[in-house]
Amino acid sequence: MHNFISRTWSSLPTICFGLVAVLGLSYICLIAVVMNYAALTVSFSQSVKNDEAVVAKLESQYLASVNQITNTNPALAGYEQPVAQVFVPAKSVTALR
Repeated sequence: MHNFISRTWSSLPTICFGLVAVLGLSYICLIAVVMNYAALTVSFSQSVKNDEAVVAKLESQYLASVNQITNTNPALAGYEQPVAQVFVPAKSVTALR
């Protein structure tokens, strides 16, 4: 009995030190995971901001082009009014023809 108690008390600090080492290693790993997640989140956020800036630039170019087309006077561009309008009659086409 005395041998069992002696062995238990001598192995108890070993178990505690082992548990502290495992918990410390787990803590360090979790901190690394959290830091990696934070870095990826910041990187993704910056990527989204850059993409929004590119889209805004393209949108402003598109709106400027549409504005230029809308404000263009066809007469100044060399186009003339049609002399006559002619409608071409078409035969009625059905699926049974």
